[in-house]
Amino acid sequence: MGTSIQDVIIITTGGTIEKTYNEFDGSLENRGTSIKNLLLSKMRLPYTNIMVYPLLSKDSLYMTDSDRALIAATVKDQMQRGSPIVVLHGTDTMSITAEHCYKEIGTPKVPVVFTGAMIPMGFEDSDAAQNVTEALLTAKLMKPGFYISFHNQVFNVPNVRKNKEKGTFESF
Repeated sequence: MGTSIQDVIIITTGGTIEKTYNEFDGSLENRGTSIKNLLLSKMRLPYTNIMVYPLLSKDSLYMTDSDRALIAATVKDQMQRGSPIVVLHGTDTMSITAEHCYKEIGTPKVPVVFTGAMIPMGFEDSDAAQNVTEALLTAKLMKPGFYISFHNQVFNVPNVRKNKEKGTFESF
């Protein structure tokens, strides 16, 4: 790998990874993308140019078929730029959306990596920074295809599911 600067597109859709705490009512909600302020500003990425594309701000439990169609259409549109793509997504239905994109698009022109978090950014024990960092590197290193990157593992889509007992993802 050389030291040239590479563009990576991040499409944000919401999910736990982007939930923020409201100190006035004690709620955790998706209120628009916080990825740039909370995470990317703290990362050292001298050879990566991040382009954030906020698409949705939704808990994945509430995602609809039309949301998944919008995500697939956005991935298809953004891959025309020729840069790897990372999709930030809620973990509850992330594998469903990744499989939907796989069925709609087939093999994409670039690597498309889905990731999320079990604990929101900004919480001391959050896995968000780890998962985003690993997804960015996965997107830069893998051949074109759909992947889920989570907790130091990379899974080929389809045939990936969330294991709620273990709090992570696995192949099946």
